[in-house]
Amino acid sequence: MGQFEAMEITRVEHVQLAMPAGGEEMARAFYHRVLGIPEIPKPQNLAKRGGCWFERGDLKIHLGVEAQFRPARKAHVALLVRGLRALSESLKSAGFAPQDDEPLEGYQRIYVDDPFGNRIELMEAIPT
Repeated sequence: MGQFEAMEITRVEHVQLAMPAGGEEMARAFYHRVLGIPEIPKPQNLAKRGGCWFERGDLKIHLGVEAQFRPARKAHVALLVRGLRALSESLKSAGFAPQDDEPLEGYQRIYVDDPFGNRIELMEAIPT
């Protein structure tokens, strides 16, 4: 054990997803207007890199510009939601195509690609 006895990882502070240069408006349309996560200003010293940050409380999703951008098709972030059915309809109305996947005990869930092709899982706990 040794060095690991004195340390502890306590939580994920934020998730960063990649996006191509110039995609900020598309990111805002999806993460803020469709998913409802407010955008916060990036710190001035980081803003010059492009991208945008969306945060509400402990929910923090940062989009950073990647020069050789390739979307994450398998790796993904999973977000717990309330009102999955309504969110799915909002996604469809905004031009996104939610997809069902294999059942996962205790959850209703869908996947959707963000405007850049990054895979996002949206999960709602089934009341017991």
